[in-house]
Amino acid sequence: MTVKRIVSNLYAPDPPVARAFYGDLLELDVVMDHGWILTFAAEGKAAMPQVSIASEGGNDTPVPVLSIEVDDVDRAYQRAKAAGVEIVYDITNEPWGVRRFYMRDPFGNIVNILAH
Repeated sequence: MTVKRIVSNLYAPDPPVARAFYGDLLELDVVMDHGWILTFAAEGKAAMPQVSIASEGGNDTPVPVLSIEVDDVDRAYQRAKAAGVEIVYDITNEPWGVRRFYMRDPFGNIVNILAH
């Protein structure tokens, strides 16, 4: 058997609210919209399927529900701040080689935004 894809499914009482956060802020495309579910993706990008299992998020932070790697974490951070998004863990250079910050999505989920 080959795992071809892993999709995170986050509960949201009003999925269209996600458009501003995941679509506009993170510049992801809506690739499926049935009203009750929206799927966002970086069109044309491929990565190996991954699942992380953790007891903490590193540096005694909470475990985020999503980790999203971007090419410019400082730009993402500035966009989040400008949009008034709650920053849960400020932008930091971690000793394991990533620069990251945590923000809270409109549904209360903690999202890790990072760059290697």
